[in-house]
Amino acid sequence: MKALLSVFCALALTGCGESDPVERISGPTMGSTYTVQYVPPANGPDASQVRQEIENILATLDQHFSTYRGDSLVSAFNHLPAGSCQVMPQDVLDLVRFGDTLWRESGGAFDLSVEPLMNLWGFGPQSREQKVPDPQRLAETRQRVGQGYLRIDGDQLCKDIALELDFDSIVAGHGVDLIAARLRALGIDNQLVEVTGELKALGRKPDGSAWRVALELPREDRQIAEQILGIDGLGVSTSGDYRNYFEENGQRFSHTFDARLGRPVAHALAAVTVFDPSALVADGYSTLLLILGPEQGWEFAVAQDLAAVFVLRADSGFSVRVTPAFARVVATGAAENKQ
Repeated sequence: MKALLSVFCALALTGCGESDPVERISGPTMGSTYTVQYVPPANGPDASQVRQEIENILATLDQHFSTYRGDSLVSAFNHLPAGSCQVMPQDVLDLVRFGDTLWRESGGAFDLSVEPLMNLWGFGPQSREQKVPDPQRLAETRQRVGQGYLRIDGDQLCKDIALELDFDSIVAGHGVDLIAARLRALGIDNQLVEVTGELKALGRKPDGSAWRVALELPREDRQIAEQILGIDGLGVSTSGDYRNYFEENGQRFSHTFDARLGRPVAHALAAVTVFDPSALVADGYSTLLLILGPEQGWEFAVAQDLAAVFVLRADSGFSVRVTPAFARVVATGAAENKQ
């Protein structure tokens, strides 16, 4: 899973005071953790029921999408040979369709079928070591990558080559949306949901103030809260390469892959944060922008009117660039600068 809490420009949850009547539930999921904070409604469900509802959703996602367990639906599909089809539930098909949108819009840079490449370079669940692969092995592996060879036929997912899927770039955001919707159905309107670093905030804290998240400016030794934002009705996702990488012969190789090249991205864009009413959309586009890089990604974000924050490496450290849409989020979200 994308360990977004560990990448820089991550979003730190700013909690309520000790006396605030806020319920907190947390636990392990997707190789990381989840945290849900909410204001219990009058005559609402007790915390044990809420926890069970949350963990039922996360368990279903794990059963459908995990590539780290051999009995998941996606693992079963990945083991099928070329020319095979498998009946899939609606949520898997929906994420494939969203992935197709990202694949087309990125010109093939974003690709759900990069799992073989991630394993080869040392970042996937079947990895042995992190190293630059042999050119011949790389060329052979690239023959098994290509979202254009994936198709939906009714309730079946089919592949024309022996590709393998990895939904890590979008499934956590999807999980956030599902949990937030389930809490609303239970009458919980004021909530802050976070899954492996992807989050969504709805409603208000007991004192009437908005839930707050901190945008952090990365440094090699520590992270500095650059801006605190009040958020209501938005999902937030950060994608970056600060922690998950290796170096070989003085060159840096991160876990973010450009499927067009078959290798990790090599540019100055270190992290991207995206805000959107859908945590799934924010999750997908933060990855897409990180892959496209500082110039192409910026042009795409502005053209699509995405609320995004770009963190770029510079000789003196890091620089920050924000889109016009993000400026509107700040204006409406009562952002507070913190020096």
